[in-house]
Amino acid sequence: MSMLVISAIGPASSVQDGGRHGAQRYGLTPSGAMDRLALAAANCLVGNEFFAAAIEIGPFGAAFTAREGAVRVALAGASRSADIAGRAVASETSMTLADGETLTLGFARGGAFSYLAIEGGIAGEPMFGSLAVNARAGLGSPYPRPLQADDDLQTAAASGAAERRIDLPPLVEGPIRVVMGPQEDEFGKDAINLFLNSEWKISATSDRMGYRLEGPVIKHLHGHNIVSDGTVDGSIQVPGNGAPIVLMPSRAVRADTRRPWFPLQGHQHGRGAKRGPQIRAIAAQPAPSRQADRGFRSQHRGAARC
Repeated sequence: MSMLVISAIGPASSVQDGGRHGAQRYGLTPSGAMDRLALAAANCLVGNEFFAAAIEIGPFGAAFTAREGAVRVALAGASRSADIAGRAVASETSMTLADGETLTLGFARGGAFSYLAIEGGIAGEPMFGSLAVNARAGLGSPYPRPLQADDDLQTAAASGAAERRIDLPPLVEGPIRVVMGPQEDEFGKDAINLFLNSEWKISATSDRMGYRLEGPVIKHLHGHNIVSDGTVDGSIQVPGNGAPIVLMPSRAVRADTRRPWFPLQGHQHGRGAKRGPQIRAIAAQPAPSRQADRGFRSQHRGAARC
């Protein structure tokens, strides 16, 4: 066994995988990667299962050191500078750290989350079938909290396989497409047009539960409270204060406020429903559900070509 030691890391960084599934009916949030395509790409480059556990790195820098043997890793997601012992390395590639070498990552540019997959995966005890961290619930392994400096991750020794590269479609500017949701008729045309024709900024109070949008107030026709029903990743709810929230992987599994729009679907730029977590301001555009579904499937076919 080798070890990857975290020499430095910022907040909003944790171990994440494809998430926990099949238990939302019992109130268990799925958690999992904010950008599943980037997670799949990083894992693919080192020969892991697409949604195996990896290190989700927030917008700040980080550094990782190989100990007790070489460690092979791959980086994908938000663009950022990266170097090994002062030698620049590219994102969306695999690389091998010799024993004692350190991979240093800079701040994210044009995105928020990157994924560092480790060949052979991360050793840990699954909790409800997943290593994904949900710090509020105390779930996740090997650390049920955000990662900290001096944490170490046990993993397999590097195999010596040839390094690989993948080219993911870049994030581009443009509206994010949304599908109208089940409470659309609880908002007037003026409110819906206001949402679709405004630019929204991601609030600094956002987290893995939801992205709060800053912009004009969206008014309800008949009040905001409803009988609680299930939520899905990316759905947009409008609470009583009229400030929309885009629900993320660590969201509550039920909500009692109206949700006029369904998951973010940004397939015009090639990154599908997971563009949302990687941006800092948005404008929305309605899309037919069939068109959104085609974009989502196209995204996953692209990942399968790795």
